[in-house]
Amino acid sequence: MNAAKDQTLRIRHKVGQMFMCGFMGTSPDKDILTLIQDYHIGGIIYFRRNIGTAEQVYACSAALQRAAAEPLLIAIDQEGGMVARIEDGVTLMPGNMALGATRNPEGVRQAAAIAGAELRHLGINMNFAPCVDVNNNPANPVIGVRSYGESPLLVSEMGSAAAAGYQEAGVAATIKHFPGHGDTDTDSHLALPSISHNRERLAEVELLPFQRIIESGVDAVMTAHVVFKAYEDDVIPATLSENILTGLLRGELNFDGVIVTDCLEMNAISQTVGVGAGAVQAVKAGADLILVSHTYSWQVEAIEAVIEAVIRGEISEARIDASVQRLASLKAKRGITGAEPQAFPAIQQQLASEASHEVARTLSEQSITLLCDDGQLPLAEHEGIYVIWPEVRVNHEVVEALQEEMTLGKALKPYYDGVTERIIGVDPSAEEIAMVLEESRSFTQIVAATYNADFSPGQRQILQEFTARTGCRLIVVAVRNPYDFTAVSGIRTYIASYENKPLAMQSVAKVLAGLSFTRGVLPVTVGAFAYGSGIVS
Repeated sequence: MNAAKDQTLRIRHKVGQMFMCGFMGTSPDKDILTLIQDYHIGGIIYFRRNIGTAEQVYACSAALQRAAAEPLLIAIDQEGGMVARIEDGVTLMPGNMALGATRNPEGVRQAAAIAGAELRHLGINMNFAPCVDVNNNPANPVIGVRSYGESPLLVSEMGSAAAAGYQEAGVAATIKHFPGHGDTDTDSHLALPSISHNRERLAEVELLPFQRIIESGVDAVMTAHVVFKAYEDDVIPATLSENILTGLLRGELNFDGVIVTDCLEMNAISQTVGVGAGAVQAVKAGADLILVSHTYSWQVEAIEAVIEAVIRGEISEARIDASVQRLASLKAKRGITGAEPQAFPAIQQQLASEASHEVARTLSEQSITLLCDDGQLPLAEHEGIYVIWPEVRVNHEVVEALQEEMTLGKALKPYYDGVTERIIGVDPSAEEIAMVLEESRSFTQIVAATYNADFSPGQRQILQEFTARTGCRLIVVAVRNPYDFTAVSGIRTYIASYENKPLAMQSVAKVLAGLSFTRGVLPVTVGAFAYGSGIVS
């Protein structure tokens, strides 16, 4: 009886090490402490809900490590640009597509090294970055600017540089979403996407960045909740596919690092096979680290389901041992000990330095891409300027910031006196559209920022009205999706910034004011503008 009990306790402990969970609040709550102490989970994931000040994040990380008997992996999605859980008190680097526009891999490595060092100072030792999906589908609702671009070679080069930079800083890099989420038109947070390309095409495009970066050395790979028909006859997402995780990733690509799942609470899993059954299938498929990010009841269900599967012999204990060993090796490789950190004042001096901000500024200015200009740049000094700013008013796991303090209008005001800015929704109401069209009639210079205008009938209506006006000097600035150029015809001056973050808006404002040259080139094809297009002034 004692031997059986000891075996069960041993299994529970080892299975727990294979789980990474999230929690609510800015300090460890009862649920996460129970998961650490009673279920022996091996990892924590932070979201924006867990982030306050830099000192608070530092204290939270230390408290979590103190609560654990073994060192914890503490992870975050700090991709940069539009996907960054921490913005205050650290150096926010440009996102992937902006970096792709710079064609500067050494800058990418340097940016990742800086960001990684700051994460490690805050007790975060694993980054779910870089995203190395090849974004070759303009209708992709979830990857888009999180990708370096549409070229597998560009994505490979930039992704290798980023992974090297993070790992140089002592942070485990995680390339995602394997085998590729770039050519989907469905968000796996909401449903189950499918890709029907054959194996030859997948090898040439989707798989190439993963293959190259694995060859150069990367700690972890995150799976995609996407069905790949070339590898599975049934509707089985990659996360749950032994053919993909063990056959392709382990066998063909020779990856022996940590395989981590994307969150099992995403609808592609939770609303199909379910979280508990999904966790069992993911482990059987070959995953080492199971991510359940939000809900305590689902976290417990998933852990207990895997424990039961081992006890009844559906999953062998040797299979669990292999994953536990990979996780322990990763912690040893990156020096993750759970030891008490330095006092925060010493840490704070190493965060968000002027030198690190200068790296971010330089890369941001290098990324701004001018596709066409019919003489509107720079803006005239003695004419009023009407600026439209689309405000993000919905919350989503991929973009958690609801609004930005620094708008394009605010960024322009240091250079021009007569700036009038109208803030509207990303999906503007009829009243907002009418107000913009009426107010703008008294201006000859209009700067229209767009945010995923291809998906917004209201933004497209405004642009159509402006392009049809005579005597209107219109500059369109895409502050997220560069594909916005195709939303309407007749745009004659068009700038892509790839993100709406403060640094990007300051970089755009310098271009509009004639104080900075444009140096970015397209990482994707946009309508008639080929990959690599851009007016370099």
